[in-house]
Amino acid sequence: MTTLEGTPNPEAPNPQLPIVQKLRIRYAKRGRLRFTSHRDFARAFERAVRRAGIPIGFSSGFTPHPKISYANASPTGAASEAEYLEIGMTRPCDADEVRGLLDAALPEGLDIVDVVVARPGALADRLQGSAWQIALPGVTVEHAASAVEGFLAADEVLIERMMKRGLRTLDCRSAVLRLAARSDETPSGPCAILDVVVRHDTPSIRPDDVLAGLRSSGGLELEQTPIATRLAQGPLDAGDGSVGDPLAFDRDVP
Repeated sequence: MTTLEGTPNPEAPNPQLPIVQKLRIRYAKRGRLRFTSHRDFARAFERAVRRAGIPIGFSSGFTPHPKISYANASPTGAASEAEYLEIGMTRPCDADEVRGLLDAALPEGLDIVDVVVARPGALADRLQGSAWQIALPGVTVEHAASAVEGFLAADEVLIERMMKRGLRTLDCRSAVLRLAARSDETPSGPCAILDVVVRHDTPSIRPDDVLAGLRSSGGLELEQTPIATRLAQGPLDAGDGSVGDPLAFDRDVP
């Protein structure tokens, strides 16, 4: 497999090499690979880095780890067009070349969409919200719209989620900035689609939390398993509640 020219043996991590460049990467989880957990993706990505010969930096210590920083990964089972991570490089590399090599080294369905050279500022600070599309097979748009109306009319919508420290009650209404229902045609017939923009709070409100809120406040009934896809993740526009491109600042090089 083609690797970056002049790259040292990626199987021999050298924590002494300084980080001279940071690359920010947008990747997608598509099709059946949406069931890949964050831990599984991390292992697959590290293998792809080694196969591609990317000159990634390593941490110091008894067990060096590659310099990879993940930001707000989507839940297992959700597809996504907008996942982000950052890697530290021991020598400057062409972003487009790195994109092609990593994409070729990953399985189909885990796809590298974009790579840019990082400018100052934390990537995580730009990930203020997400735009989701949730397909509801077997649900009419009229039923979905009625549930949305009930949800949006509520001042708060409390749901319960099991977390590491036990069961916790969350208000999922306050995090939802936009929510609308529409209809789409699928091979099996009409399907209701929810378009949702969610602000990233702590803890983050996930698509399944929104659906739980729609069941409790709007009477939503699901006949089949919903399919959630994150379409965008980035800075929020306070005016219209839209989600921008978190890598735009990095591309805007004087």
